[in-house]
Amino acid sequence: MRPSSASNSPDPRRRAERAGRRAETLALWYLRLKGYRILKTRYKSPVGEIDIVARRKTMIVMVEVKHRSRADQLGLADALGAVDTRRIVRCTEWFQSQHPAYHHFDFRFDVIAIAPGRWPYHLINAFSA
Repeated sequence: MRPSSASNSPDPRRRAERAGRRAETLALWYLRLKGYRILKTRYKSPVGEIDIVARRKTMIVMVEVKHRSRADQLGLADALGAVDTRRIVRCTEWFQSQHPAYHHFDFRFDVIAIAPGRWPYHLINAFSA
């Protein structure tokens, strides 16, 4: 019996998950090169998840990473349109409550969009709480 063609190609959802993880890894290295210290990756709370929590001096940066399959999809409207800001803000509030050492720090929300063959598109202070 011949194997089905569906078993030869991975599930699209699984493929998207792997691409997203690779994008997050690239974003981590990009932030490190820019002088950020990575505090948490894939930070999970009861109210949501934040891809990257980083620190630079007295600033805590909550970073949402968006993978794009084509370079022409990198852009301000596309990067922001796909971000669930309420979830990120709620998760940030949870992070603050669980990490009192960071209460005196400023918090910022960034978005990094990544597409094949392009430098990461880092949108600093993408939205406010």
